[in-house]
Amino acid sequence: MFDMVLLNCGQSESALREALQNETSKNAKQNKQSKGSNYSGKARGRKRGGKKDVVDLRNLLTLCAQAVSANDQRNANALLMKIRLHSSLTGNGMQRMAQCFADGLEARLSGSGTQIYTSLITQRTSAANFLKAHHLFLAACPFKKLSNFFSNKTIMNLSEKATTLHIVDFGIMYGFQWPCLIQSLSSRPGGHPKLRITGIDLPRPGFRPSERVEETWIRLAKYAATFKVPFEFNAIAQKWDTIQIEDLKIESDEVLVVNCLYRFRYMLDETVVVDSPRNIVLNLIRKMNPDVFIQGIVNGAHNAPFFISRFREALFFYSTLFDMLETNVPRETPERMLIEREIFAREAMNVIACEGAERIERPETYKQWQVRNMRAGFTQLPLNDEIMKMAKERVHTCYHKDFIIDEDSQWLLQGWKGRIVYALSSWKPSC
Repeated sequence: MFDMVLLNCGQSESALREALQNETSKNAKQNKQSKGSNYSGKARGRKRGGKKDVVDLRNLLTLCAQAVSANDQRNANALLMKIRLHSSLTGNGMQRMAQCFADGLEARLSGSGTQIYTSLITQRTSAANFLKAHHLFLAACPFKKLSNFFSNKTIMNLSEKATTLHIVDFGIMYGFQWPCLIQSLSSRPGGHPKLRITGIDLPRPGFRPSERVEETWIRLAKYAATFKVPFEFNAIAQKWDTIQIEDLKIESDEVLVVNCLYRFRYMLDETVVVDSPRNIVLNLIRKMNPDVFIQGIVNGAHNAPFFISRFREALFFYSTLFDMLETNVPRETPERMLIEREIFAREAMNVIACEGAERIERPETYKQWQVRNMRAGFTQLPLNDEIMKMAKERVHTCYHKDFIIDEDSQWLLQGWKGRIVYALSSWKPSC
């Protein structure tokens, strides 16, 4: 399964994408009259006197959040009961999202948000199940595929003549990005380089904090051996702001790449601690003096210190993601449910029900990151025209017409129906 999904740069998802598109088209025709995917935020209610009530779930969620914020237990519980009556984990996208947000509001109201979120993240999802969800995500939307393409193509262009390539990957997780790069390096004109990867992950709860990153090490070493690419791995499982430059084992004669796709949002910022871990890690990267720093960010504004503002932004952001899955993946697909419940719902729980240092979902917009990176001493590199052209062609040819690929201020932007969800750019330390 790993080989099928991760090699040949993800070509295996083409057949799955076609099957998903056929199934969703068929379901859309069947549901056209019932309008089960009405994304004005309205869901069909029960019949009364021969007519159906139309319930505005988005408005109900906002009213409930206001009641929770004011600690109006009676009104909040009444609204929660109404939301749950019209929401469902197996319904349309808005109904599924409403169920997840209701869980978060209920946890915040009871004061148990941190405990519930902690129990959620300590539940283990196997690498195989995560891979199935990853495969579905590759097929349904271009976000992850284009992120990997942007990063890997940038690395290949930079390391054309390198004898040693060292990638420091902040947030490596399962390392799904790298088998395709290893395969490409093995057929590089002029021979392949030695590949060194420093895989950095956050420590896992329990007795084996480095378990996931060590499993990733074993997996990637097997791929490197298969393609006869000399390989070395340095596993680090600790809080990123505690890492010292000596831990990274940088050598003078190597092409050095720092890669961080969408994981900076888990770091605390200056609203929680004076010495922002985000700035500490950016300063570490600048001291490393990499040939390129590749950054992917979640373009979200749901990091406001005020709960109601944060809730509204989260509502807009996750509405986009649930709508994207609703349009592109059949409702009964198990992997869709896994993505919604074990990724989106957990994130929403943290944003809604946790505060202070316990709230680790802290995305910033690409414009905020632009200012932060420049202040930390980085210069932005121009977008590669070839990469941009290939990205647009790929999305236009293979994916739904409502996906967006755009550029602004040297960022490659990805979104859905007018809302930018992810952004990518590359940087170098300023002279």
